[in-house]
Amino acid sequence: MVQQLSWKVGGQQGEGIESTGEIFSTALNRLGYYLYGYRHFSSRIKGGHTNNKIRVSTTQVRSVSDDLDILVAFDQETIDVNVHELRVGGVVIADAKFNPSLPETCTTATLYAVPFTEIATELGTSLMKNMVAVGASSAVLHIDTEVFEEVVLEIFGKKGQKVVQKNMEAIKKGADYIREQLGEQLETMKLDPADGKKRMFMIGNDAIALGALAGGARFMPAYPITPASEIMEYLIKKLPQFGGTVIQTEDEIAACTMAIGANYAGVRALTASAGPGLSLMMESIGLAGITEQPVVIIDTQRGGPSTGLPTKQEQSDLMAMIYGTHGEIPKIVMAPSTVEEAFYDTIEAFNLAEEYQCPVIMLTDLQLSLGKQSVEPLDYNRVELRRGKLQQGELEELEEKQYYKRYRVTEDGVSPRVIPGMKHGIHHVTGVEHDETGKPSESPVNRDDQMNKRLRKTKGIRFNTPIHVHSHEKESDILFVGFNSTRGVIEEAMERLEQDGIKVNHAHIRLIHPFPADELLPYVQGAKKVVVVENNATGQLANILKMNIASHDKIQSVLKYDGNPFLPQEVYAKSKEMFVLNGNV
Repeated sequence: MVQQLSWKVGGQQGEGIESTGEIFSTALNRLGYYLYGYRHFSSRIKGGHTNNKIRVSTTQVRSVSDDLDILVAFDQETIDVNVHELRVGGVVIADAKFNPSLPETCTTATLYAVPFTEIATELGTSLMKNMVAVGASSAVLHIDTEVFEEVVLEIFGKKGQKVVQKNMEAIKKGADYIREQLGEQLETMKLDPADGKKRMFMIGNDAIALGALAGGARFMPAYPITPASEIMEYLIKKLPQFGGTVIQTEDEIAACTMAIGANYAGVRALTASAGPGLSLMMESIGLAGITEQPVVIIDTQRGGPSTGLPTKQEQSDLMAMIYGTHGEIPKIVMAPSTVEEAFYDTIEAFNLAEEYQCPVIMLTDLQLSLGKQSVEPLDYNRVELRRGKLQQGELEELEEKQYYKRYRVTEDGVSPRVIPGMKHGIHHVTGVEHDETGKPSESPVNRDDQMNKRLRKTKGIRFNTPIHVHSHEKESDILFVGFNSTRGVIEEAMERLEQDGIKVNHAHIRLIHPFPADELLPYVQGAKKVVVVENNATGQLANILKMNIASHDKIQSVLKYDGNPFLPQEVYAKSKEMFVLNGNV
């Protein structure tokens, strides 16, 4: 019996690969196993190789695995592309229809040809071949097919009991067929029992959308784009139930300006996009900065530049999100690393946006946005709504012909805020420099006062966990630093290095800007080497460290920018090599 294993299903896009993985993983999640899933898919609606790799474990996992135990193949390309991942003793379960074969170089895996299509056709339709594959997989894992009944009922129940029965029959026939071939040969694939606890199984985008709801958002203007669209799709279904709405705009410029306008009117609003969309929003983000309007913007990073690799992993928007706007404005950039953090950080993003009256950009990446994880039940008692200096009572009467000092110069940099229509709250709003009442002003003294006021507001920012620290003590041989979805691979690399006798710490940056230099500095000072792990080509996070903390001689980068997420072995091997090359034994 094993504590964890990795399962992958692959075929042509549009062939039911996603639903196969969904049914398989949802059932195992309900048994109480921890799961981590990552989909590889192409940037077209139909056709092209796609696969879904799912890690199943009795303990928490936050990354894809180095190798593969079971590969379910609907075509030969799936075998050819993925067979190199199979561990010694791995299994390929393939549709007999295409006469599957293993490459001559693959001598340690076993191929089982199962007539997915034939069995499904005999039951009424070849479309059920993915159910036959699910059944075959359950037999290899020694899992009773009954665990899939609840999931199948949820998915196909609306189509009638007959459809449910046929799909369950397909699962059972797939299991029976493979059992007849295997006998007791694959006892090593049997999973240890799960703890049976109920957990959610969700992608980061769903957690962000749920966090927006819990955080009081009631309006989302957005334009569809991979990998952000699920946020919009979730809220299209849910926001109307809470008196809110979603509008699909003509472009990202309109989306951002509408979100700013809604916040100006007192409604918590957000928009979400990816790198190309954020590029279009930059001027609008500057408008939010100078007019001091709160707005929450989600950037789900993907491969760039331009259209780049729209369905692949990358973390290359970091510098753009911090410095992309022209001029200088206050801005907050956050970076959750897990699905749970994505939920709680989205709520906090709305609080910070209103408290500091500035744009808040929440960075995720494709792996976090679309990767599916087991999630412990969310604690809604932690939800707190803070609206900062929004004036919600009666305002003092103004002197005749006077305007409300919406942009009053204050010691903390945050001015009182009113919404349109409040009696005695009339003021100007303009994108040009302005005085305390919002009237345009080119006075050098006023310019200094307003710029200094805006820029000092985020110096006192309060954020509960600016860095996530995994540390035994401040001194270490290696300090890992990362952000977003690299947290899981870093944690696994840490365990392996510690087994080698190397003392390792890990600081995962959750507040990117303003940078938490004071919190991070002691760990950098106590480390012999700082290894920054990130999915881009130029070491953007490493450069931000150098700008804010220095220690240039200590900082080295582990980079990956081929569109694929890191594997734990890659981070372990590269950091171990750095450690040895620097004269350590």
